[in-house]
Amino acid sequence: MNLDIHAAVVMAVILTILGALLSVWSGFRAIRKGRKVAYFRLSRRQVAAGWRMIIFAVALVAFALLLGRFGEPVSYRFFPPSPSPSPTPTISLTPTISLTPTISLTPTITPTPEISYTPTATGTPFLPIVIEAQFKSTITPNPAAIFSPLVFSLDVKDRLAINPQMVFQNPLSHIYVTYSYDSMTDGSQFTSIWYQNGQMLSDKSKTDIWSGGTGGSGQDELDLPAEQWLPGVYQLVFFVGTDWKVLGEFRVMGEPPTATVSPTPSLTRTPTLTPSVTHTPPPSWTPRPTDTRWPSQTPTH
Repeated sequence: MNLDIHAAVVMAVILTILGALLSVWSGFRAIRKGRKVAYFRLSRRQVAAGWRMIIFAVALVAFALLLGRFGEPVSYRFFPPSPSPSPTPTISLTPTISLTPTISLTPTITPTPEISYTPTATGTPFLPIVIEAQFKSTITPNPAAIFSPLVFSLDVKDRLAINPQMVFQNPLSHIYVTYSYDSMTDGSQFTSIWYQNGQMLSDKSKTDIWSGGTGGSGQDELDLPAEQWLPGVYQLVFFVGTDWKVLGEFRVMGEPPTATVSPTPSLTRTPTLTPSVTHTPPPSWTPRPTDTRWPSQTPTH
């Protein structure tokens, strides 16, 4: 039987406690006998011996506690543990001859799923210069700041995602993202950048001074018109200062609805009728009743 340091310490503690119990039993027995002795000196000597045994039992109990608490670490200082031997792999029998079929049937048609989601392989995210040029903070961010993985959903309640997903189907209007964070520093520069199929959404990306406290939970939102939710991969990247902290992505499937353009009513001029000029003949001269024609002179011969 192999006896290691741990087993030896446990055995020593057990033996010490048994010795303490035996010493207590012997001490009480000696005190009881001493009280029955008729001679005073002998009686006092017997009782004193019993009390010494009880005190010795208390010392044994204290020693057992110290041995159980510090015995094993102290032993390892003088007897460092040796590495345990690794198990030796057993030799497996390898068949010498394997039968290979001469004719293999190759399927001519491979079924392809209509919708499949494969995460895109992306390198280390970098901070665009146009975003870095907008930095305002002069406080050095905490390099130990951490963020949880980003969770995307169509709805949230108390900053907790409801039915989180990695694939969303058009039509869409907005996508929520929730996360938690720790070891942040108020006043440091915080940046969130949205990407659509590898292209940065400049109007949705932002950088600002962090004021959310050291730790807690937060949420963000990507809000786009329905016709701008193109199918593909969408990504959200968080930076603290110039250090990348977390990247999350989801996929949008299906074509977005087509934007309908409503015709703008145009003003139609209503023709106004212009009265034409009518020529009125001048009134004919009508002799008035008072007008008397002068008789014309009749020539005389």
